Amino acid sequence: MTDHSLPQPGPIAALWSHLWRKEKPWLAFALIVLAVVVLDPAQLGPSFAKVTGALTSIAPFLAASILIAAWAGATGADNLIARAFTGAPAMMIAMGALAGGLSPFCSCGVIPLIAALLAIGVPLAPVMAFWLASPLMDPSMFVLTAGVLGLEFAIAKTLIAVGMGVMGGTIVHLLMKSGALTDPLREGIGNGGCGGAKVRNPKPPVWAFWQDPARVTKFRTEATKTFLFLLKWMSLAFLLESLMLAYVPAELVTQTLGGNGVLPIVIATLVGVPAYFNGYAALPLIGTLMDQGMQAGAGMAFLIAGGVTSLPAAIAVWALVKFRVFALYIAISLGGAFVTGLIFHLWTLL
Repeated sequence: MTDHSLPQPGPIAALWSHLWRKEKPWLAFALIVLAVVVLDPAQLGPSFAKVTGALTSIAPFLAASILIAAWAGATGADNLIARAFTGAPAMMIAMGALAGGLSPFCSCGVIPLIAALLAIGVPLAPVMAFWLASPLMDPSMFVLTAGVLGLEFAIAKTLIAVGMGVMGGTIVHLLMKSGALTDPLREGIGNGGCGGAKVRNPKPPVWAFWQDPARVTKFRTEATKTFLFLLKWMSLAFLLESLMLAYVPAELVTQTLGGNGVLPIVIATLVGVPAYFNGYAALPLIGTLMDQGMQAGAGMAFLIAGGVTSLPAAIAVWALVKFRVFALYIAISLGGAFVTGLIFHLWTLL
């Protein structure tokens, strides 16, 4: 029951609270537009033209991403992920990495599944493999990456995502086998709760989902949710891209992240951690930087380091494992981002 004796927030305060809690991308978009109106109103028209033009050009890829996400939710195909964590340790690590790189889970959506896997006693090594690969690639991300950065880049990032998972899972397995990572989970994790029944008994997918009205409704719900999610993040990304093109000199990018040395990859790896805010939004920004002279290896390092250490992914790890495992996760992320960025750079030189 509402306590009418307390002052109620006004409409502006209520709107601000809603935007802050639920719609930070749109809030950031509005604040940036307001800043442009105040500081450089002549830039507003070109920026809006850039946003609308870019969204139109990438519309087919957005449509494909939306349909993939809605299909996975409506059919229940995401339940197949639970079957990847059975067998010998090497097989579980490999399957965990493959499942993470190919599954339609975002950094936030994967958190309940990871908690459930750990809760029912799935070893940390395959879960870590899944953990590392999942934020880096999914079917929607692959389609958008191919559309923005090219098919070669998308394939390479997929292989890197799986490779990162295998590497991280193997490292964790060897450390646990040697006794270096005893009792890695926080208190309360691994006791059989947290939705373990769903993982033990995953329901088979219903491929002909259109025959079930409830699944058709879920398809529509997932499609709408994915559309709004992509629209707000891509709109913000293209707005930032327009301002980057307007205000960041190409010479500065070329001097800092251009060239063929190792230093640009190191810088991109380190900058990717604080500067990365969303995988979808990062794609056009990296495309712009590459057009301005950033080498492909540095772009890959930025996406890998930022993707694995993004706030949702990092918070999930922090919440479920102890600090030493979290530190190992960060070390694997940064080391893997640098190495794979360097390898991809050398590949592009062949």
